[in-house]
Amino acid sequence: MTSLTGAGEQRGAEVVDEPGGTLPTSDGGERISPSEQTTIQIPAQHAASAGEQRAPLAEALRVASTWTSAHGPIVKKVALGMAVCLVGVAGFAGLRKIADAPADPGAPGNTAQTPGSDSTTPDEAAEGVRRAAAGQAVLQKMADAIQEESKASFLSTIDPKATEFDELARTIYSNLGKLPLATFQLRYVSDDTGALPPDRKSELGGTESWLAQVEVSWQLTGFDTKPARETLPVTFVTRDDTTYAASFSERFVAGQRRPIWALGGIEVAKGEHSLVISLDSQADADEYATVTDRAVESVTKVWGKNWKKKAVVYLPAKQTQMESVLGAQPGTYTQIAAVTMAELDTPLVGAPLRIVANPKLFEELGKQGRRIVLTHETTHVASIATASPVPLWLAEGFADYVAFTAVSVQDESAAKELFKAVRAGKVPKSLPAPEAFAASSAELPLAYESGWLACRLISEREGQSKLVKFYRAVHASKSPTGLADAFRTVLGTTEQEFVADWQKYLKRLAGV
Repeated sequence: MTSLTGAGEQRGAEVVDEPGGTLPTSDGGERISPSEQTTIQIPAQHAASAGEQRAPLAEALRVASTWTSAHGPIVKKVALGMAVCLVGVAGFAGLRKIADAPADPGAPGNTAQTPGSDSTTPDEAAEGVRRAAAGQAVLQKMADAIQEESKASFLSTIDPKATEFDELARTIYSNLGKLPLATFQLRYVSDDTGALPPDRKSELGGTESWLAQVEVSWQLTGFDTKPARETLPVTFVTRDDTTYAASFSERFVAGQRRPIWALGGIEVAKGEHSLVISLDSQADADEYATVTDRAVESVTKVWGKNWKKKAVVYLPAKQTQMESVLGAQPGTYTQIAAVTMAELDTPLVGAPLRIVANPKLFEELGKQGRRIVLTHETTHVASIATASPVPLWLAEGFADYVAFTAVSVQDESAAKELFKAVRAGKVPKSLPAPEAFAASSAELPLAYESGWLACRLISEREGQSKLVKFYRAVHASKSPTGLADAFRTVLGTTEQEFVADWQKYLKRLAGV
């Protein structure tokens, strides 16, 4: 996550926008942590988002339709007089663990009838297997149609009476054709015969209708080492002895994410190192790709070449789309400019990472502001911050360090809140604790500024390569003493000794 105190939050910072110009700012398989998401946020309102607990997935039929192919088809710049004032809130709030229940937990009649379930009779189990086979056949035909680029075949799987869904299905088919897909898979997972209320069943008609959970996964050629994966509620209906898909959006539960390609028409821009997927027809996706390319290059200069050197950026057109992509409650990200998330519903290392922009706030950023934000976020991508044991002060401080290495910012502006505190005699007694980076923390600006200057001190004293080596050592450690070990073996000191030197450094910078 980025902040404008440090690379992200520059409360009162001055950022060089272009040669000769400035932007004035003012105050105006491995298990990982359940908290892994980076955000950028405007100060004063720091929305927290906790990952929901994933319910066990009742799997019915492990058959999948799949194809593999190589085919290809912060500074906030505000208009006239408004200040630049963004604060990035760290939190790594998550590889989102969704509740896979097909209907709202606790809802009346919400009893899953899953093939093979211990609570079902042999007849019910057989019916479940029959539904799963019928549903999977539809999914198989959909996946085959995408592979074969057969629009007619794809649309033949859509319920002819589902006129609204037909429009969305056409959009989804078009969107998938624009993406550089390496793999695309649909897998029938489970169903619940009681999930659809009677009035909905009556509306659907046909001889039978039901709601199923379908796992959809896709992998972007050249960008993903593992497929992105999400779970969609799919409504099936059988009429005239033919089963169709009637909806991809029925009964989503809290925290359930939606693929960006299922939210509206997309535009895709590909840079040398970047892929920008935009739902906003007004946004210049090519320009964003250019800025992201520069961010990747800036990160590589510091972090080194030993990473994929690729970044995928999502540009929603409206707030609700951002919330859908992230699986967030309405209003959660109103004040957040960007989020780096892992697009996988299982917490595994290697999950595909996406930088998701807040459409309103991100559009207000100038070129250099976007470069700051994207450089910070791309640092998290390169360092795999969403699956790292590094403390937040190091993760966020290092990302700020990289971003400020790319874009010149005055110390007095970038560390305004920290310097104010030091001059008031409130020198930090320790490096920022994880809770200081919470979205609601009043100490958030101080936390970011403190982390940034701690990383810069290491670079100034030991060299940038030692800072990177220190970060990598903490990241790679499997020991609970990994941070202490890295202080000793890489920097030749202890955390206590470093903090004492850092406190002196802050006083000197603040002129105390």
